Amino acid sequence: MTPSPPSPHGSDPRDPKAPKASKDPKKVPAEKAAAKKTVAKTATAKKAAGKKTAAAGKAAAKKAVTAKAVTKKAAAKKATAAKKTVAKKAVTPKAAPRGSTAKKAPVERAHEPAVEPSAEPLEVALSPALDAVDRERLLHGTHHQPHAVLGAHPVPGGIVFRAFRPYALSVTVVTGDLRAGLHDDGDGFFSGLLPLREVPAYRLVIAYEGAVQETEDPYRFLPTLGDLDLHLIGEGRHEELWTVLGAHPMTHQGVSGTRFCVWAPNARAVRLAGTFNFWDGIGYPMRALGSSGVWELFVPGIGEGELYKFDITRPDGSRTQRADPMARRTETPPATSSVVESSHYEWGDEEWLARRGERPAHEAPLSIYEVHLPSWRPGLTYRQLAEQLPAYVRELGFTHVELMPIAEHPFGGSWGYQVTGFYAPTARLGTPDDFRFLVDALHRAGIGVLMDWVPAHFPRDDWALAEFDGRTLYEHEDPLRAAHPDWGTLEFDYGRREVRNFLVANAVYWCEEFHIDGLRVDAVASMLYLDYSREPGQWTPNEHGGRENPDAVAFLQEMNATVYRRVPGVVTIAEESTAWDGVTRATHHRGPSGFGGLGFGLKWNMGWMHDSLQYMSHEPVYRKYHHGEMTFSMVYAYSENYVLPISHDEVVHGKKSLVSKMPGDWWQQRASLRAYLAYMWAHPGKQLLFMGQEFAQGAEWSEEHGPDWWLLDPAYGAEADHRGVRELVRDLNSVYRSTPALWERDTSADGFEWVVGDAADDNVLAFLRRDADGTPLLAVSHFSPVVRHDYRLGVPDDVPAWYEVLNTDAGRYGGSDVFHPDPVKPEPQPWHGHPASVRLTLPPLSTVWLRPA
Repeated sequence: MTPSPPSPHGSDPRDPKAPKASKDPKKVPAEKAAAKKTVAKTATAKKAAGKKTAAAGKAAAKKAVTAKAVTKKAAAKKATAAKKTVAKKAVTPKAAPRGSTAKKAPVERAHEPAVEPSAEPLEVALSPALDAVDRERLLHGTHHQPHAVLGAHPVPGGIVFRAFRPYALSVTVVTGDLRAGLHDDGDGFFSGLLPLREVPAYRLVIAYEGAVQETEDPYRFLPTLGDLDLHLIGEGRHEELWTVLGAHPMTHQGVSGTRFCVWAPNARAVRLAGTFNFWDGIGYPMRALGSSGVWELFVPGIGEGELYKFDITRPDGSRTQRADPMARRTETPPATSSVVESSHYEWGDEEWLARRGERPAHEAPLSIYEVHLPSWRPGLTYRQLAEQLPAYVRELGFTHVELMPIAEHPFGGSWGYQVTGFYAPTARLGTPDDFRFLVDALHRAGIGVLMDWVPAHFPRDDWALAEFDGRTLYEHEDPLRAAHPDWGTLEFDYGRREVRNFLVANAVYWCEEFHIDGLRVDAVASMLYLDYSREPGQWTPNEHGGRENPDAVAFLQEMNATVYRRVPGVVTIAEESTAWDGVTRATHHRGPSGFGGLGFGLKWNMGWMHDSLQYMSHEPVYRKYHHGEMTFSMVYAYSENYVLPISHDEVVHGKKSLVSKMPGDWWQQRASLRAYLAYMWAHPGKQLLFMGQEFAQGAEWSEEHGPDWWLLDPAYGAEADHRGVRELVRDLNSVYRSTPALWERDTSADGFEWVVGDAADDNVLAFLRRDADGTPLLAVSHFSPVVRHDYRLGVPDDVPAWYEVLNTDAGRYGGSDVFHPDPVKPEPQPWHGHPASVRLTLPPLSTVWLRPA
């Protein structure tokens, strides 16, 4: 389980911004007490006035007199406040006490000039009293429609104005040339009835002890979401969900501010807390938009950079403060607040986007360098990485990078696989626009960007998604279905349409907003099977009595169909470790299982990875007994569209680095590694190699310090050994990209032909790869530490000569330099079922590629 950070907000936002006249934040309770004392005084005076009125029997007349007296008193007070506001405007932008939005007041004033101090005070009549139930619900955070009682509303006799401003000394309504002080109704409520025919555009001038603030009233604005958005949310079909939920700086009814929206259908009420109100949401209740489960509030005058959370009243009346599930930016962990964000990035990758869809991924060269960004070069930001990573990857010749999860996660040791901020790139390395800069730089260098995406589960942190609004919401309501047995996390409820929408839109979001070229979906098998890592009695069969999870199947099909429809040229890749039928089959084509295909573009070939690494770990003398581990992959090679992954999972937690898995001395280990890499690049399927393995790092990977770059330092004695392996990887990619036979027919059986697959005693594997025109490449792997002279291999008779295009035993790679300098001509002697044959000298522990001369 991901540990919860010690502080939900980070440092106290008040101290650096508080005006001189403001009290120390620690004295806020005293300020509250003073405010309450003032309220109590006023309430007592009103009570006494009410008794006098009743005794005289002239209620109406006395009411008018009382109102006039209060108005005069308030007018004098407000005139002084107004004078201070105009003469000393510097006070306004600074932070005011709780409940204020003073920070952005200058933005608001740009839309409506401040009222001159000469403005005429207007007599304010006592307004209809706020219903006691409404009052209590607002005070206790259980009101679902604050806009219905706060703000300005037509009533018999004029327009009633009501404000809920806890800790305020007075509230004045300003409209045009008129100023009207509202009556203090106690507990932070202010109201007044103005003899107006219709609701005007107005502002509020709020006086606190030591500060005066002029602001728009958040409760005078219409909802910012329309019926269509709410309908799509309710149907679970809002494909651009991030544009409506979350925090969005915008101009609404001519006023600048930020719209806050959150889906919390089980909440009794939701309030907004943040730096703009000192994390006290009492004065910022949000409104429920019908039965959609969405809560909304437009807060004028605040914008980018503000921190916020949602203060949710649970069904049982308890409260919880939660980060925004749709936040597009977060604080840097361990702080957990959401940040108001708006992108200003201007992309420069139009050429890349225009041509990335020219050829389907399974018919194109795809060679992937897997990267954990925080540890690739520890300490670098997104923008600093943009100066180094594209150049390095381009030099090595990889076509794509695959970034381990970028979405925000509180615990670095999870490597990003326990996500709390599904819509926010991790703040550890910079802002969302900084991440866009990195993606753009990779695209302009001709490198595609794939991203690990984790829709299988989420951590239990009590400020994030777990029981978000007081009940199970994102997780399944059945505890057995919700709890992930391996990772201590919670699984998503794929049967709930709003949850499915949250995830489908998230996939689209990364592709559209950050120009990601593909998603590698993590832990697909754990989603597909109800009994995944569960013992009998710990899971419930589906409605047909099976172990498959039909909700997860429907979700994955919808996600793939939506992404491919909306974002041309992208690819989705499944990390699926079982033999599930049709992972890369089209969703509308049903298989033997009765399910349609899942619709992925590619699938990780976990079987090939396990078998081949198992074979390579044996001493060469024993490899002949395990020969089938290298040939079995061709039995099912065309059942799916495969990626051959040597990923981070294979070089951590005691599994050793790739070179350290190889037996023998240091020379044999490196030779075996080189031979294995060339065999992998020639095998049908796309390639993926984790960082550090390209230069034969001997130690396991650690997220704390990343690759051992010092191994490539010329001052290091064995630097040439490591650089030789890296040179091989570069040449593998170079030849691979220029040889269509190695990638054009990866998913077609007629693109592969065994020459010899049963030479177990010799530890030899040889096969032909062909491109769409039939042009072949001959790959020969020899996993024995001896030299074999005149080794005969069958070949087609329509190739006049073969030349060696790559040899992993070359001296520049650190090998013994046994090679064929001249073209090799076939002999008319049939061999291995072919009409001709060639005789080759096989170097020790090597792979050799030959092409027609």
